[in-house]
Amino acid sequence: MSTFVDLVTALENKNGEDILELDLKNRGGLADAFILVTGNSETHMKTLVETAEEFLERSGRQCKIEGENSVRWRLVDAGDVVVHVFSHKGREFYRLERLWEEEE
Repeated sequence: MSTFVDLVTALENKNGEDILELDLKNRGGLADAFILVTGNSETHMKTLVETAEEFLERSGRQCKIEGENSVRWRLVDAGDVVVHVFSHKGREFYRLERLWEEEE
């Protein structure tokens, strides 16, 4: 079961695509989880970032946003969870899920 199921649901409710939670608890302390989500446009990516930020702040976490002007990848860092919001091209380019699979 997802550790951040309510956050994933919030992103699903905004039509986020290919949502994936990577459990990183035993992987060196970067974060407990990475959540990857794909948006269809810059506006959609912005909406997904805002949704993640609002959800995390309501749950008592402070967020740092990076890449706000990027057309490929935006990041919401709340310490124990980091949400990566990609365009389709950005998701293909960075391939974070493959990077973490190779670490296993």
